[in-house]
Amino acid sequence: MTEPTTNPSSHVSSTDESRRSFLKSGTAALAGGVAASNLAALTPSVYAAGSDILKVGLVGAGGRGTGAASQALHADAKTELVAVADAFSERAVASIGRLKADKSIADRIKVADDHVFGGLNGYKQVIEQSDVVLLATPPGFRPMQFRAAVEAGKHVFTEKPMATDPVGVRSVFETVTMSKEKNLAVLAGFCWRYEFSKKALFERVLAGEIGDVRAVYGTYLTSPVKPMPPASTRPEGMSDIEWMVRNWYNFTWLSGDGLVEQACHTVDWLAWAMGDRPPASVTAVGGRQLPAEGGNIFDHIELNFVWDNDARGFISQRQIPGCYNENLCTILGTKGTGKIGRRGSTISDLTGKETWKYDGPKKDMYQQEHDEFFASIRSGNHINDGDRMVNSTMMAIMGRMAGYTGKEVTWEMAMNSQLSLVPDVSKEWDSPVEFVPTALPGVTKFV
Repeated sequence: MTEPTTNPSSHVSSTDESRRSFLKSGTAALAGGVAASNLAALTPSVYAAGSDILKVGLVGAGGRGTGAASQALHADAKTELVAVADAFSERAVASIGRLKADKSIADRIKVADDHVFGGLNGYKQVIEQSDVVLLATPPGFRPMQFRAAVEAGKHVFTEKPMATDPVGVRSVFETVTMSKEKNLAVLAGFCWRYEFSKKALFERVLAGEIGDVRAVYGTYLTSPVKPMPPASTRPEGMSDIEWMVRNWYNFTWLSGDGLVEQACHTVDWLAWAMGDRPPASVTAVGGRQLPAEGGNIFDHIELNFVWDNDARGFISQRQIPGCYNENLCTILGTKGTGKIGRRGSTISDLTGKETWKYDGPKKDMYQQEHDEFFASIRSGNHINDGDRMVNSTMMAIMGRMAGYTGKEVTWEMAMNSQLSLVPDVSKEWDSPVEFVPTALPGVTKFV
């Protein structure tokens, strides 16, 4: 792989050139699929046939998926939930029950019994029934589900992250390109981008209020999200893939690891502070401190990103019970410091004196992003978060790659990596899947 180079006499960094190449190759992969002259014909009808009702379909009916469905219905009074899929149909039924308990939206939960789907391919039926598709399954499935929804001409909310490996990221980018050509709305689950105080802070940072950004430090220190159960609790006869999907957070191909699945929010803060410019490279230190029988994700990792202007980005991520918890961000500039801290969003000068503190309106960021998403669908001026969601997802994945291998991973290496973790699941619960042992830095080679 070619290492990135910095040319002081040029205004275009090697990572910028690499990103352009990536974008170009993604577009080329779709060449012949969508001609400009046919865009009008490919633009989907915004509303369900014969009405102004938007039919919403949910894929992935866990807590986050159920929340997204609720927010979608609260965002627009002329929405109806018409189909739900989950790998385990009983969870889909339970999700519908929880949604119906909210009397303010209960009359718009119109999921017929034959529109509740189970299995790993139930998402296909949900897409057929919907105008807007909400994707909240384990992220290993995200690239194929996102592709199917956009190919069908549906507006999409996709939870973060958007993939768990570089091959998946490239697929997502190609789908983003397709979504733009079809004039579809795409909302990313990087919800902090829609939170008022964070948005105000980053607007000031990017406007130069703290000068040139030289370093960003973010933390995501917390307890395990879904601890791996003992192998003795596995029911007799359960297939490997079903066991993994039921415990999806503990397998890299499904979750991406805690860094990629959860702390990608912190990665997104770094990307945001740097104007969504991709980093040149990353190194990392991480591993597994506490045993998790049968799983293969790390429980801690520390990242060191470098940009072509020698700016730095650092992340500390941990999922271990009984430890200090923190989810903060500090942005160091040549004129001051921006913080997402315990006192909210603030800016200080170089002496540490606070010069600005957000004191504006507050609103649930999950609801706000859906409010803006559905308003954009109604107006025809569609939100499309695609480019930055690809950038932040790839940054998280390259950080994990550096931690797993103990190597420096460049942006070019990550973008060109042939690493593909997700198995073919076309045979549903009989699909073969390989168990990959927990990575050993310095030994594990895959990049």
